[in-house]
Amino acid sequence: MFHLIYIFAFTVIAILAMVNLVRSLLTLGLESQRSGPPPHQWSSHPEMLDGTGHPINEPLLVLHSMSVEDVRAQLDALYKSSPGYDGEARE
Repeated sequence: MFHLIYIFAFTVIAILAMVNLVRSLLTLGLESQRSGPPPHQWSSHPEMLDGTGHPINEPLLVLHSMSVEDVRAQLDALYKSSPGYDGEARE
């Protein structure tokens, strides 16, 4: 008797999962075919708005390349300024 209940429950769960998968695929397909501009994803983030509430159109982060020696020097300076540093070389 429990075998039949188990098989029935598994079948119901599998059917629900397949229906959800097909519904998600259809929704994704319909959204990808929709024409028009995409919705503004960043309109609610205050760092993406200027003082008047309009979206800014400038880069927020500028990256520049650094040499390995510069990076190593900055990391060493951070390490040496940490609270637990006592001046001895640890390996």
